Amino acid sequence: GLEPALVAAVARAESGFDPASTSPAGARGLMQLMPGTAREMGVSDPSDPAASLMGGARYLRALLDRFNGDRSLALAGYNAGPNAVARAGGIPDIAETQAYVPRVLGYYQEYRASGL
Repeated sequence: GLEPALVAAVARAESGFDPASTSPAGARGLMQLMPGTAREMGVSDPSDPAASLMGGARYLRALLDRFNGDRSLALAGYNAGPNAVARAGGIPDIAETQAYVPRVLGYYQEYRASGL
């Protein structure tokens, strides 16, 4: 139930499409799932590209549902956590998140324009 362009945009921003990517905070895989989020989304091996994409897509879908389809808020939740978005009443004033949301939306537009 997600546009492939949006999932691809998140994967590009999160890992540069590198399935072996690991963040300093411990997020892993194409979609950079934190261990707790991976478990919650049913992903036992975030370094498995297919599992990471499915888990990341499930999480993104849940965030879109939580934030009434608002892509910006869902992406902010993907980056900073949904509770941070809820506390802020919008995109949190976190430099990384403030840069992340427009970057992912730009990738999304690029992929949509290319027909993905």
